[in-house]
Amino acid sequence: MQDRRFLCVTKKFSDSAWVEDLAADGWAVQTVSDLTAAHRLLQTTPYLAGLLVPGAIDEADCAELDSFLRAHGTQEWVGAFEPAVLATPGCRDLIVDHLFDHHTLPVKTGAISATLGHALGHAGLRRSAHPEMAPNAGNIVGGSPAARELLRQIERVARVEAPVLVRGESGCGKELAAQAIHRHSRRANGPFVPVNCGAIQATLIQSELFGHVKGAFTGASQEGRGLIEAANGGTIFLDEIGDLSLELQTNLLRFLQEKTINRVGSTRSIHVDARVIAATHVDLEKAVAEGRFREDLFYRLNVVPLRVPSLRERQADVGVLAEHFFRQFTAEKGPQLKGFSRRALVALAEHIWPGNVRELMNRVRRAMVMAEGRLITPVDLGLQADDSHTWEALEDARTRAERGAISTSLQQAGSNVTEAARQLGVSRMTLYRLMAKHGIQAGLRN
Repeated sequence: MQDRRFLCVTKKFSDSAWVEDLAADGWAVQTVSDLTAAHRLLQTTPYLAGLLVPGAIDEADCAELDSFLRAHGTQEWVGAFEPAVLATPGCRDLIVDHLFDHHTLPVKTGAISATLGHALGHAGLRRSAHPEMAPNAGNIVGGSPAARELLRQIERVARVEAPVLVRGESGCGKELAAQAIHRHSRRANGPFVPVNCGAIQATLIQSELFGHVKGAFTGASQEGRGLIEAANGGTIFLDEIGDLSLELQTNLLRFLQEKTINRVGSTRSIHVDARVIAATHVDLEKAVAEGRFREDLFYRLNVVPLRVPSLRERQADVGVLAEHFFRQFTAEKGPQLKGFSRRALVALAEHIWPGNVRELMNRVRRAMVMAEGRLITPVDLGLQADDSHTWEALEDARTRAERGAISTSLQQAGSNVTEAARQLGVSRMTLYRLMAKHGIQAGLRN
């Protein structure tokens, strides 16, 4: 049975007798009086459809409504407007850009009940075609076996205090895994300090990590706390740890062993209680063999290893991740854009993703900006230059196969439509419709 719930936003509108009529008609109506309350409610309650009754509004109100609807584009919205409001350009733009349908006040319960039913049904179709995943640890989205195994490992790793070495290809989500470990650990209330070891200038990284005292170098006009010290009570995430110089590796090893650091220019040791999570996409064992990475530091960091799978290993998550990014960056899309076309989802599923999740996110964001229609296409995603001929050929093949199956079944059934329909697994009326579609003459036995 269809879930007959909807959210009604009755901003600046007091006559709600028809809302009571809808409740009497079997609708579960949740009413809020302003957009702020509606936004807050939609953060926790998954309404599929909503009704806007803004009353008398001006262009400023239209701009506010536009912002609200952009943020909540996954719901299907119906509007009920005063006749005079419909004459304003801002209101007309809202209807064209965002609404499933609209009515003029005063509304008729039967008409708006039917519209809400259609809107809810359409929202349900969208949801079933592109199911949402429940929020996972640290914003790691996906239900594939590889993703679920990663989440199970994160939960186990989070219970201990030992250093963690996260491995995986570039763009696969190593920092998200580190954030998830932090959030599920006893240090969750402390800071999470990420450091990209490959992005800090070589001349600055020593003071950036360990801090400095006043006068330690030119420009050090006052003492500064380093990033490791800033992580006291929490977690320090050292991304691309393989890019550290051997000198810095020595200093980091001391911190791991003694939990103390020395600021640049100082001999005083400072105790720091921070858990270290390091990450790399390079082969550290090879770097150790070549003398580019300290063996003792490698073993200190690799106490608890964690591997983040590439997107190729969790291909079943691609569609869900694409929908996740579509919602995450909804403010960047045009108001007419509603989601992904079937062809786009196929193209996403077939791509090998050398850039992993980061590549997927960037392609989706690009498509949300570049798309001109209501649905994102493979061309918008930059996955196919022109796929129209491919899909036309596929449709032709499908049509030929369908026509051949119908003709063969009719021949085997001695032109008995009922028997042919049974062989094909369709109703007799469906077979008649397909015969008409393919120009197969009737005049056959029932």
